[in-house]
Amino acid sequence: MSSSTAQEPPTGQEPPTGGRAARPDHLGHVVFIAAAAAMGGFLFGYDSSVINGAVQAIRSRYDIGSAALAQVVAIALIGSAIGAATAGRIADRIGRIRCMQISSVLFTISAVGSALPFDIYDLAIWRIIGGFAIGMASVIGPAYIAEVSPAVYRGRLGSFQQAAIVIGIALSQLVNYGILQLAGGDQRGDLAGLEAWQWMLGVMVVPALTYGALTFAIPESPRYLISVGRDDRAREVLAEVENRNVDLDARVAEIELAMRREHKSVFRDLLRTRFSFLPIVWVGIGLSMFQQLVGINVAFYYSATLWQSVGINPSSSFLYSFTTSIVNIIGTVIAMLLVDRVGRKPLALTGSFGMTVALAFEAWAFSPKLVHGKLPSLEGTVALVAAHVFVLFFALSWGVVVWVFLGEMFPNKIRAAALGVAASAQWIANWAITASFPSLAGWDLSATYIIYACFALLSIPFVLLFVKETKGKTLEEMG
Repeated sequence: MSSSTAQEPPTGQEPPTGGRAARPDHLGHVVFIAAAAAMGGFLFGYDSSVINGAVQAIRSRYDIGSAALAQVVAIALIGSAIGAATAGRIADRIGRIRCMQISSVLFTISAVGSALPFDIYDLAIWRIIGGFAIGMASVIGPAYIAEVSPAVYRGRLGSFQQAAIVIGIALSQLVNYGILQLAGGDQRGDLAGLEAWQWMLGVMVVPALTYGALTFAIPESPRYLISVGRDDRAREVLAEVENRNVDLDARVAEIELAMRREHKSVFRDLLRTRFSFLPIVWVGIGLSMFQQLVGINVAFYYSATLWQSVGINPSSSFLYSFTTSIVNIIGTVIAMLLVDRVGRKPLALTGSFGMTVALAFEAWAFSPKLVHGKLPSLEGTVALVAAHVFVLFFALSWGVVVWVFLGEMFPNKIRAAALGVAASAQWIANWAITASFPSLAGWDLSATYIIYACFALLSIPFVLLFVKETKGKTLEEMG
């Protein structure tokens, strides 16, 4: 994984007023609604990354090897895949707001259970529950924001989800660092009767409850309300988010017509033959898998452990994990500013080249034998700089661009089903990298980074040969 979610692309544009798009009368309220929904993305990022601070302590507390440790870290991704696969149906049955509230409850339960586990198997169960909440949040947030946002602001408001994810990643590292300082730099240090790592996992209760509280302050999606026959309430919600001069009856009729015309794509629509996907589906799967196979989630799940393994003290390792998260935010902002200006394909190629070089330097830096448990000074410096450069190039390219591609590249008649297959491929690749890293690193850390560098390098001809630019094209042109 990367710390990213699909954003539903704009489906229409309001007519311009005086040469400029009409500003919604309630823009501040709409921004609040989108920000509240994006709290699910914040928790997505926070819960995905917070385990970074507890890895070494969990290994010590339960005296487990690399393989078992990897499964505890990666097992949340199984829950994420299930949550993502079922969230859409749950939201269609009981509503978007109820789905968010269920996600909030699951995040809360997972945080409490993870902080107070009886044994390693108990911890794994709470991690699966948290993963299910992550999967739900990764689907319902972007969908809800797209459904309540005025068309001319949908892209910018939709970007709240991705911004919230990277902020959640960064804040989890900052909170972990603060708790570590209170515990005297010891991940298993005592704090009010609990070990420091337990507090790291348990603090997520605060944003989880905040998310749940915010869901009571935002309206249900007009699209869902219309689907269950609550047209009057849908008009009220549309009045909250649209301009005053909008004909609400016409808007309701427009949404009803669009829903009737929608093609509900199914798995068989993706097949060229009985045993093979359409070529465009394979391209989507390839994009999703390359995004994960470069090893980005190693930077967010294992970075503190990685730095400690080459002789950096725990406090500094947590600080470096936080700084890479800040770099992730900066790169994401750059991508959001450039993706519509320079195009998706140039950004992807730039990122692939930058990641390849950075990962090659990391492989070189980790190749010497440790001296008194530490990397030599030059190699240690190169490793730190290369790690930050890698995260920057990923964030300004593949971290955002892949989801933009996936939202635009598929023909209308297969878009929903194809997105589901591509997202599943991404969760599988995420799991494979997350579960394999501890064992690979124990075998040969330098060789592990060579593997990631090779995937980054292979992504260049993949993009050049198989990926078509989607900038400036309508969704209908993708057919």
